[in-house]
Amino acid sequence: MLDIQKIRADFPILSQTVNGKPLVYFDNGATSQKPQVVIDAEIKYYNEINANIHRGVHTLSQLATDAYEVARGKVKDHINAKFAHEVLFTSGTTHGINLVANGFASILKPGDEVVVSSLEHHSNIVPWQMLCEKTGAVLKVIPINDNGELIIAEFDKLLSDKTKIVTVNHISNALGIINPIKYMIDKAHSVGAAVLIDGAQAVPHLKPDVQELDCDFYAFSGHKMCGPTGTGILYGKEEWLNKLPPYQGGGEMIKEVTFEKTTYADLPHKFEAGTPNIAGGIVLGTAIDYLNSVGFENIQAYEHELLEHATKRLSEIEGIRIYGTGENKASVVSFNIDGIHPYDVGSIIDKLGIAVRTGHHCAQPIMNFFCIPGTIRASFSFYNTKEEIDAMVDAVKKAQTMLS
Repeated sequence: MLDIQKIRADFPILSQTVNGKPLVYFDNGATSQKPQVVIDAEIKYYNEINANIHRGVHTLSQLATDAYEVARGKVKDHINAKFAHEVLFTSGTTHGINLVANGFASILKPGDEVVVSSLEHHSNIVPWQMLCEKTGAVLKVIPINDNGELIIAEFDKLLSDKTKIVTVNHISNALGIINPIKYMIDKAHSVGAAVLIDGAQAVPHLKPDVQELDCDFYAFSGHKMCGPTGTGILYGKEEWLNKLPPYQGGGEMIKEVTFEKTTYADLPHKFEAGTPNIAGGIVLGTAIDYLNSVGFENIQAYEHELLEHATKRLSEIEGIRIYGTGENKASVVSFNIDGIHPYDVGSIIDKLGIAVRTGHHCAQPIMNFFCIPGTIRASFSFYNTKEEIDAMVDAVKKAQTMLS
């Protein structure tokens, strides 16, 4: 059992008011709030050990390097990677996906196929479209059904010896649907394809075991799991990271440079050109420690309660439609009210202190499938409460009355 009030006290932003009302923050799918321990860790870094890493013999540089590599080790243990050098620091999920897509430009030939799904965030669509335009490869798309679930039978049909990489999200950012990625990974491997998993929406709610999943790449962002913005991780199997060319050239990623030839550094530095977000990487380790102290089993159980409560309460409103009604879901509810634009509802309930996300959520193909301009998305975290959900429902009812 979680002591929710004690947990909420860890997050200073939750105690403030917005427009004269207590803040109800239901935009966790966009970014999570940060506990005081994370905020303090970033301040501590700049106060005590601020220095560039991997390059200096002086004490501060060594302290910063040690702290950064300790954080890499924490990520390695958290996702159960086989080696620490399979963990690359990035600026976020988008960076990680683009890194892999750029690398596959040296692998794909005209007629090869890349498989994505209809549930993807634009960050897991556009890089692959760009890759296909560059290489002559063909983009194949897994369709969804009216519940917002992938049609797995159609996925099976898409796979062939032409399939070179399958790239899908673990959890849909727009609908909260949890995809059957273990099955999809195994199936893709059976035809010799690599698999990248976009884990941006998964890591706040669960601990991915990349060895058990057997994925080739797993990308996620730190800011969605109580860490700083501008931080992220790309996990890649050692054999794949050795196969792909560097994404960027510069300092840190080289072993030797002459005007005749440059040789690249070993993993992970081969993919970490330039000065990274040192403070962010270190503090991401702090955020992971904090989440593990809360316990992911506890987080999952409690957030499922929030999801069920929100689904039940919102379903009581006449004229409401919830999108993404599959059986396996994370704590996200996307909905609309008949005849009312989602932006208008979001604007009104903001005046009542309720923060939700409105729009297409960088997932326009999903909105096109449902023939809607967007949705109102309430995404919950373990520091939210059922009372806050009730406040949101009351606010939505008021908005409906005002706008009808």
